Amino acid sequence: MFKNHCCAGRHMPVLLVSVLVAVALLTVTPALAAQATPQKAVAAAAAPQAAAVKPADSDEQRIQELILANHIIADLGVVDGFGHVSVRSFSNPSHYFLAKSKAPALITREDIMEFDENSEPVDAQGRTPYLERFIHGEIYRVRPDVQSVVHSHSPAVIPFGVTTVALRPIMHMAGFLPQTTPVFEIRNAAGDDNGILVSDRMLGAALAKSLGDAPVALMRGHGSAVVGPSIRVAVFRAVYTQVNAQIEAEALKLGPPVFLNAMEAAKVDTANRGNVNRAWDIWASHASGGAKK
Repeated sequence: MFKNHCCAGRHMPVLLVSVLVAVALLTVTPALAAQATPQKAVAAAAAPQAAAVKPADSDEQRIQELILANHIIADLGVVDGFGHVSVRSFSNPSHYFLAKSKAPALITREDIMEFDENSEPVDAQGRTPYLERFIHGEIYRVRPDVQSVVHSHSPAVIPFGVTTVALRPIMHMAGFLPQTTPVFEIRNAAGDDNGILVSDRMLGAALAKSLGDAPVALMRGHGSAVVGPSIRVAVFRAVYTQVNAQIEAEALKLGPPVFLNAMEAAKVDTANRGNVNRAWDIWASHASGGAKK
């Protein structure tokens, strides 16, 4: 088992058990796809459930998934009292939904706030927003493909943002990772005298530039920003970014790892995105057991 050196460590047995169940379920589709021609194998794996992971088609549906996403990433130890997840508005794509400043595990419907294109609350109602909401707003501004953003301080991920060792896809569930995951160095935008946090639009824009068209950017000494075409995919990627980091760190202790090449990563990412609901349903079931609605 992999060690997680912070208070989130107590969640890791739940995370690893959930991951093992999800991996076991996901092996069924590739086995069936293998019976088809090699050229059609990836398409056959992804096609049956591709429609199921499309973004929810109303703001209220997205908000309900957003509440559950908060509970899931807390239940799996991706976040603790800090970190956040957002979703783009369906009715007004320049706006997005994000909870007020509160621990993710405790988020309820009345905590969800709507933010405009400048990351200002549409109707604050006395609620205090997250200081780092600009992570979300500035990524949405430049990435029309992104429908959801997860920001976490996963301790397993942070070492790859503060060393010369790149976070790379080492296991098939993390095929979405780039061959070298980009790292946002806040000093390049704010200078040496900075507060590490992405607390304004300028810093958010700098982070979004570092992210580029990648699904993940590490934040030096801070955490990561993970994006996806739906809440479910963004959560999936946030979970497996953490798991991949744990596995890579363990592999490095044994010797030089063999990573997925770009072709392998692309094929497993296509297959996995078609089956995100299998993992989501397991995680949602666990999180809903003790989550306040």
